[in-house]
Amino acid sequence: MIRAIATFGYVGHMRPASGTWGSAAAIPFAWLLHLAGGPLLLVIATVLLFVAGLWASAGFMRATGTHDPSEIVVDEAVGQWIALLPISVGAAHAGVDFTALWPGIVAAFFLFRGFDIWKPGPIGWADRQPGAMGVMLDDVLAGIATALCVMVLAWLAHGPLGL
Repeated sequence: MIRAIATFGYVGHMRPASGTWGSAAAIPFAWLLHLAGGPLLLVIATVLLFVAGLWASAGFMRATGTHDPSEIVVDEAVGQWIALLPISVGAAHAGVDFTALWPGIVAAFFLFRGFDIWKPGPIGWADRQPGAMGVMLDDVLAGIATALCVMVLAWLAHGPLGL
């Protein structure tokens, strides 16, 4: 169970760029969660996956004797779900399907991957923290940074730019 959660259903074993695979695999699950219960269910699932990810990451690192191995991608799933929350809220507010906001989904994916790889400021600080919290927290912060960027891009697209 630890390996299945830590690797987000074994997606973390895909190569190359297991983190990118983990982020990509998280998107259809976010869509399904949105379909089943809207933004509220996505928030609840994100919190539950974060807690499960802390437990599984700690166990996986203990079992393998490594710190933040590339196979652990549950953190990417949590961060990607956070990044997609504005999409879920926007879709629910507009009364449209989650996938109708596909430009936002694409932006959330690429921005999240960028923040997760670049690790500016507090994201880099969190990444340097020991243990499972460090593994999970940098992606939470990258997800928050991405969500803020997605909201600004949506405002620009639907406001001043009038797209």
